[in-house]
Amino acid sequence: MKEEKIIIPTNGYLMLLLFVVLLFGSIATIFITETGWAIIGIIVSLFIAVGFLMVQPNGSRVLLLFGKYVGTVKKNGFYWVNPFYTKKKISLRASNFDSERLKVNDKLGNPIMISTILVWRVQNTYKAAFDVDNYENFVRVQTDAAVRKLASMYPYDNFADEGVDEDITLRSSVNEVSNALEKEIDERLSIAGIEVLEARIGYLAYAQEIANAMLKRQQATAIVAARHKIVEGAVSMVEMAIDQLSKKQVVDLDDERKAAMVSNLMVVLCGDKDASPVLNAGTLNH
Repeated sequence: MKEEKIIIPTNGYLMLLLFVVLLFGSIATIFITETGWAIIGIIVSLFIAVGFLMVQPNGSRVLLLFGKYVGTVKKNGFYWVNPFYTKKKISLRASNFDSERLKVNDKLGNPIMISTILVWRVQNTYKAAFDVDNYENFVRVQTDAAVRKLASMYPYDNFADEGVDEDITLRSSVNEVSNALEKEIDERLSIAGIEVLEARIGYLAYAQEIANAMLKRQQATAIVAARHKIVEGAVSMVEMAIDQLSKKQVVDLDDERKAAMVSNLMVVLCGDKDASPVLNAGTLNH
């Protein structure tokens, strides 16, 4: 037997009625007839009581007979089975697993702290019970292994100065990384009959020893990008100003005056502080 076998045992209420009749009938017989043969009926009734089985919604019982797999009861209800059966309870409810924060290296070798949130449930009770030793511990160990592998496949962030142009990063590509993580964990847990309902990154940050340096690096990258945008806009504005002045013949500018005007406008437009106006009472050259 290598696959899960779903069975529906005998109705437990019928056997409960038989148990009550046999037990109290045997007790009454002892007091009425004062014979010891009725003790056998009490023993049989107690033997019947061992076989009662209750399965709650989204629960299951794996039945074994002297080490041999008999089947799995998944339908909720009250049943009676062979008293010699061993009944192993396996929950079919969805379970949450929040992994510990692991210190791993990303694709670029930077140490990062990462954890995952996993939603899973047992789909195949035979595999969960017999193909792995402890399926709950198996989920924890394999999830940690999958997270370590995922972190090594992608960089934490995309820095242009490193010459790395990655479309998918751990920080920005949440959906893509979650899908890859879910697929990786699902492949690892399939051997235990576990179905992965959802897997996503729960915590992500640089390791403490490089966190400050990486924060300064991100800030520097943002400042450079902002400066680049400011310069582009300033050049466009200066070009437009010179073209408009020449087209409307407001003032006749030679090359030297154009250079001075461009220098002054670039300082005003690209400066960190507001420009301080200076009143020139002379000519442009003095």
